[in-house]
Amino acid sequence: MNFDAFVNDIRQNSWNVFGTEVYEKGRLTHSFGDTTENLHEIYSATKTILSVAVGIAVDENKFNPEKPLLTYLPEEKITHLSSEQRSIFQRLPIRRFLTMSVGDLPFRPEGSSFLDFSLKTPIPNPDEKTFCYSNISAYLVGVALTQALDTDLGVFIENRIFAPLGISRYEYSRCPEGYFYGASGMKLTVHDLSKVGLLLFNKGLYEGSRILSEDYVREATLVQQMNREGGYGYFIWKYRDGFSINGKWKQKCYVLPTRGLMVTYLSHIEDDSHDLLDSMEKHILGI
Repeated sequence: MNFDAFVNDIRQNSWNVFGTEVYEKGRLTHSFGDTTENLHEIYSATKTILSVAVGIAVDENKFNPEKPLLTYLPEEKITHLSSEQRSIFQRLPIRRFLTMSVGDLPFRPEGSSFLDFSLKTPIPNPDEKTFCYSNISAYLVGVALTQALDTDLGVFIENRIFAPLGISRYEYSRCPEGYFYGASGMKLTVHDLSKVGLLLFNKGLYEGSRILSEDYVREATLVQQMNREGGYGYFIWKYRDGFSINGKWKQKCYVLPTRGLMVTYLSHIEDDSHDLLDSMEKHILGI
């Protein structure tokens, strides 16, 4: 590993990387930049934190991914659906939304009611499991989980995930109707995103305390739905022989348990280049 060479690439190329950390066998061994001071947007990495919340509820038998989404949605919303939409959603279990395999959905919900927009969106082939990355899937899982827990999901995450991980500073957003917006809209420090990665790296344990079951972590990080990127679990991406937490502008936490390695960085780079990843793989992973 040549961490200095990775940092040198960041500096020489003026990549807008706020900070980065490397963990070996669960221990922080290298860091650069702003890793603890400022909160930064993590965008879709929010979805992985939602997955952790799902896992806690599953472990406590309060949420079942095999049940239809409609099982957990507000009754007043269900009664206003057309019979066709009700029939379609009745055939779609939570697992399909967790794995982004519902079908061709718009990228994000819109309007004054995200829930109405999402539930009225046509789903042409509901029985066909095709990967389609959409914030609507994560949003609906968050609403369903809120109903299943009968508590505010944002507060649940604060108490059951952030507090045990020692995360005391954060921001998150809500939809116009007040539900926790589980698809995006969260801010954390680099170091605190690493804590989420460490929880998964350690199969549900954090500093000796169990937050998630090992069974859920295994299931959530396995390939549940194939895609062109190599596979997707429960709001978690497949990456090489491990997995990753991803945000849209290169917010990353790469978790490689078999190598005993984890790399986190928060950036804001609005392009499709792989230069930062290539540098990380070359200098940190030795690829």
